[in-house]
Amino acid sequence: MSITAQAVKELRDITNAGMMDCKKALTEAGGDMEKAVELLRKRGVALAEKKSGRATNQGLIDSYIHLGSKVGVMIEVNCETDFVARNEVFRTFVKDLMLQIASLSPICVGPEDVPANLIEREKDIARAQIAGKPENIVEKIVEGKVNKYFEQVCLLKQPFVKDDKMTIEQLLKAKIAEIGENIIIRRFVRYQLGEEV
Repeated sequence: MSITAQAVKELRDITNAGMMDCKKALTEAGGDMEKAVELLRKRGVALAEKKSGRATNQGLIDSYIHLGSKVGVMIEVNCETDFVARNEVFRTFVKDLMLQIASLSPICVGPEDVPANLIEREKDIARAQIAGKPENIVEKIVEGKVNKYFEQVCLLKQPFVKDDKMTIEQLLKAKIAEIGENIIIRRFVRYQLGEEV
């Protein structure tokens, strides 16, 4: 069966997946558009994992001023190509990230970005709260409390404000699968009126 360029383009418009991924999915689905969409959705997370090592030297820097002009966000999100950087799905994702940052005030992108002194402070607070318990239990509880702290301060670990059943990390993987390119949230800054940065 021959897959037409028009069919590939139509599937790409529906899914925002890469051209080759669309062609493969259509071939496997025997030209059935619905089955091809389903195949691409099933492969989504696997594709996101494979793409995570690819270079991201395109993207955009964007800004957002929250209602009332009391909170502002500036963010850099990178992707592989300028084509994707201009894509509406990518731009909407970036806007959702800025809304997330304005709303939930994360201090960094991921756990690896949290300053060591803040992690130690959280561990000390957790240990003080559970003093007197056996040492092996203490460490597990401390680890759990530090992970809970990451959910508050790390953008990737926060529940998405528009759908709290998924984290920003899960949303990022879904967008990588949907768009078909690696995406990295490089950095952001959040300004609040009257607060020190």
